[in-house]
Amino acid sequence: MDVIPAIDIRDGRCVRLAQGDYARETVFGEDPLAMAQRWASMGARRVHVVDLDGARDGQQANAAIVRGIAGALDVPVQTGGGIRTMQTIEATLGAGVDRVVIGTAAVKDPAFLRDAIAFAGDRLIVSVDARDGRVALEGWTEATDLDAVTFIEQLRDHGVRRIVYTDIARDGVTDGPNFAMYERVTRALGIPVIAAGGVGSVEDVRRLGECGVEAAIIGRALYTGDIDLVEALAAVQSALGA
Repeated sequence: MDVIPAIDIRDGRCVRLAQGDYARETVFGEDPLAMAQRWASMGARRVHVVDLDGARDGQQANAAIVRGIAGALDVPVQTGGGIRTMQTIEATLGAGVDRVVIGTAAVKDPAFLRDAIAFAGDRLIVSVDARDGRVALEGWTEATDLDAVTFIEQLRDHGVRRIVYTDIARDGVTDGPNFAMYERVTRALGIPVIAAGGVGSVEDVRRLGECGVEAAIIGRALYTGDIDLVEALAAVQSALGA
């Protein structure tokens, strides 16, 4: 299991939203690159960068910043937000990003999803963002009736090799992850899962490891100091050693 710091970018700044609400934003830094370098210097083996403007508006708005982060760090970078065309996937991976994350387009454009799987393979992640068990789109602003577990099964059957699952109600509020859902997905569906949303303590990280997730993306709790990245990484390594 791994611990992946999150860097969410809006208007060029490093921010966090509460429960995906763009009106409930906290700014944690003016320089996303400096923040990424900070996490890498503390031992992060990968960073997760989200273009929040792109996620909401449908096209990348902070691509230059993402490219700068990918070029400056010695650790892999994965990014999502506004990646909805093959041209964008090709350009993003070509700019040195290790993995691309798609969400809305995976639901709304099946042909694009097939092409993305064929082109990117293991470098593609599909983000399944759910509120009350139903998939949400367009930067979490559009609700659907699509059951999240059913959707994950479909993604697996189409050849998607990895997902990020986010419980929107828990994202950005450090109230604890939806452990029951992670156990259900990892044990029943047989697809690598990265957990996101609600991680508020090192104990949460340990419990996610017990649920079988591949990694945990952590945002607000790192920025507020509720989780120390070095301690979290050490806890993961200790658990693996055990």
